[in-house]
Amino acid sequence: MANILVVDDDRQVCDLLKQALEDKGYTVDCARNGVEGIKEYRNHPADLIILDILMPEKEGLETILDLRREFPQVKIIAMSGGSERAKLDLLDLARRLGAQHTIDKPFQLHTMTDLVTQALHEN
Repeated sequence: MANILVVDDDRQVCDLLKQALEDKGYTVDCARNGVEGIKEYRNHPADLIILDILMPEKEGLETILDLRREFPQVKIIAMSGGSERAKLDLLDLARRLGAQHTIDKPFQLHTMTDLVTQALHEN
């Protein structure tokens, strides 16, 4: 089964996604921000990264750019609950920078697991 890296500063989101995805048979690692996420990916490449946009230290958009430069083949799902507060549509920007899929927080777990399945089966 596939390996997934969840990068989110919210421990509850990481734990929830880890449990839901492991229940589907995936192996899941978590990182708290973009710096940790990139380091984790270098050490243990994943088949898919689920990445929050608004995080401390290295936010998601910058992380997407760095991942795309170093690992152009990586599959990314960007998620954010902060788009409403921003003047820009952060998820649209994430897609333009290289995320294959985006999802608003809060989300239904079945919606996320369906999106993960879809992303993993795309070329």
